[in-house]
Amino acid sequence: MTELRTHRLRKSPQISARDLADCMAASEVAGRTIVRDSKYQAIGRVIQHSEARSTASRFIRSSDQDTSVLYNEAQRLRERLADSQFDRDLYDHNADYLDRFAEVWPSVLLPVAERAAPGPVPWISLSGVRVTIDLHVRLRRLTKTNKIRVGGVMLRYAKGKALSSKAAQWQSAFLYGYLLRTGTDPDKEPEHKLCITLDAYAGICHQAPTASVTWFKNMEATCASIAERWPNIQPPPGAIY
Repeated sequence: MTELRTHRLRKSPQISARDLADCMAASEVAGRTIVRDSKYQAIGRVIQHSEARSTASRFIRSSDQDTSVLYNEAQRLRERLADSQFDRDLYDHNADYLDRFAEVWPSVLLPVAERAAPGPVPWISLSGVRVTIDLHVRLRRLTKTNKIRVGGVMLRYAKGKALSSKAAQWQSAFLYGYLLRTGTDPDKEPEHKLCITLDAYAGICHQAPTASVTWFKNMEATCASIAERWPNIQPPPGAIY
């Protein structure tokens, strides 16, 4: 009998901005594991928080930020009929996300700025590595001198655990560098205070550090190392691909 595949192989170097940030903040051993798992993707079903993130994104962008909207959506997910135990767990985990986000929302300190849907967010190539990015809200403000400053909010959530501030800073620094690198309008410059990783569990907004340009260059150097090592990265023990 043919063995079922356990992993999907990415032949070309690719990593998400989230994983790249975690890699930068991790120890060398943990960082190598993150990169390995980016090359050999587990096929098994993994609990995702797509619905919760979409709801949270719409809530952040709404003019009427009544947290009852989040609680009601969480309840709706818990009452949704499930075809399998996995689906039941999926709905319940997304509901937990929304309940927690509603709980911490009063302490969330986002900067004063216009909030808009993220729209298309294309990947970027860094030193031969394709880096993808999940942006959940775009931010824009007009300065007193009528200059446009832009940024965005990226949501992170892990049940029962606050996000590492170092990983969050790396992710926000990536967003700043990404907007600086991909911006096509010279009148719209990214601003550190508007490039935010929002920990939906702890309710903390992590802004991009003022040295984000340097941090981004360090991520670019790490990507060069990843691209060089990629062909020789070995799969996890027992992986079938």
